This record gives sequence, C-alpha cells and structure tokens, in this order.
Amino acid sequence: MLSVLVVFRLLPNGFSNRDLRELLAPLLGLDPSDMTAGRMTYDLRRLRLHQIIERVPHTNRYQVTSFGLEVAMFFTRTYNRLLRTGLSQICDPVPIDTPLRHHFDRLEGAITDMIGKVGLAA
Repeated sequence: MLSVLVVFRLLPNGFSNRDLRELLAPLLGLDPSDMTAGRMTYDLRRLRLHQIIERVPHTNRYQVTSFGLEVAMFFTRTYNRLLRTGLSQICDPVPIDTPLRHHFDRLEGAITDMIGKVGLAA
C-alpha cells in the first residue's frame, strides 16, 4: 500500500477511495471489485490516524502528508533494496552459495536443535 501512496503524492487534487482500490487490488492479486469500499475505508482511516494521509477539506479525497511520503519511501526502499534481495538469496527454488544463505542455514539448524532439545513438535 505504501508504494501506491508514493504515486498519489504527485496528484494535486489528491486521491479517492476508488483511486487507491484500483491501484492496490492488482498488487494484492485481487480484482478491484473484490475489495469493498468498507475495506478501503478501514485502511484509509488507519493511514489517516497515523498521519500518513490527510483528508482534503470538504471533499472525499485524501492527500499524502510529507511525513507519509517519508514513511512510504523508507519502507518501499527497504523492501526493494534489502528484503527482496535478501529473501531471494535464502529461498529454495535456486540454491545460491551466498554468505546470507550460509547464515540463514545456520540459524535454521540452531532453531531445529533447540526445538529438539525442548521437545516441541515442529
């Protein structure tokens, strides 16, 4: 959702519930008609309460705040540069011999050993 907000920051008149739904639904693998207006209203309210967006007075439109843009850019960059890259190195489809993969394998082994010692079911 935050990556979509970066796009809306550039709109001079802000964005509506429907505008957000039409861009967000495909990113979630859904049809826009499957996302109800109520679900979007809930998400918009949470963003507004966290001061990531604000309502445009006397309209049903929203604007991304300066703080919201900073938050959206931070998390979008973090995901694109760190998480997506790192997860691609530790996922199984193509085993890659990288330092991150070795550390992840050691961590997974340590967790498995601890589960065995404690006697938990996996």
